[in-house]
Amino acid sequence: MKGVALLPDTASTFAQQVDLLFWFLTAVTVFFTLLIAALVLYFAYRYRRGSTASRAGAKETDLRLEIGWSMIPLTIGLIVFVWAAKLYADAYGPPPDNALEIFVIGKQWMWHLQHPNGIRENNELHIPAGRPVKLTMISQDVIHSFFVPAFRIKRDVLPGKYNTVWFTPTKPGKYHLFCAEYCGTQHSRMIGWVYVMEPAEYEKWLASGGEARPGALASGAGTMAGVPTASLVQAGEQLYKQLRCNACHGAADGQRGPSHYGLFGKKVKLRDGTVVVADEAYIRESILRPLAKVVDGYEPIMPSYEGLLDEERTLQLVAYIKSLKKPLQTAEVKP
Repeated sequence: MKGVALLPDTASTFAQQVDLLFWFLTAVTVFFTLLIAALVLYFAYRYRRGSTASRAGAKETDLRLEIGWSMIPLTIGLIVFVWAAKLYADAYGPPPDNALEIFVIGKQWMWHLQHPNGIRENNELHIPAGRPVKLTMISQDVIHSFFVPAFRIKRDVLPGKYNTVWFTPTKPGKYHLFCAEYCGTQHSRMIGWVYVMEPAEYEKWLASGGEARPGALASGAGTMAGVPTASLVQAGEQLYKQLRCNACHGAADGQRGPSHYGLFGKKVKLRDGTVVVADEAYIRESILRPLAKVVDGYEPIMPSYEGLLDEERTLQLVAYIKSLKKPLQTAEVKP
């Protein structure tokens, strides 16, 4: 036991930036608290009852003073607002292109995490140091909140909606993972660990299917959910064919349904004339509630899979559809 730490570990690039803002706010608070307290005590003593201090020429208003005590807090407030807004936009905005995407499902009362290659973890997350990590998260039941104090990130995990957050871990180690939203009787037990590993060590961990554990990590709480036999995309492809999605959605737009090839990130025109971007949320909604947004030029004939697919299998389908690239157009060769 090393004693009580004033702050959690600083283990991500965001943590350093958030701490800098925190210490700025602390310094401003302490400075003005001491300044105002000193002035209150000084004036209370100088102009106390019976004091001989001159009160001649007292003014009821002073424009310079009023402007000063209005503009200084306003300026500081605007600085803090812009600073904090930039940090928020960085954390919840698009991650770098080389970000490692990991899917997270919150459920009463555990965290289920799945890597792109199919490795699944419960209440544990293994990631490499120095590489951006994007978390795509959804809840299977109630509202949860994914919170890693050492990274200074917290993101609500909602039922029926994908939320994302990204960060870049900087220091190898073992860090607490909490649910920061009351989610039921065993909310306090919805905890886990994030293991930040050296890149080479992480590659060995991936190659072993998630079974290789460094000695320093062997005592961690949480359990593996099993070594996969297929990657997330491969599992999605199997499910895609099993559900016969390819009967209506081929390599090109057909009579019964539009193509899924090259769909992710594309702008899609709907029957009501609106245009939406085909992101993860759109693909998920189109699988579970296909009548919510019907593509222009097609009839609302697709059956709903809501209640038939759990969030894990839905994530597999989403991952597979995201992976489908538009086929290369081959030019016709004339004799």
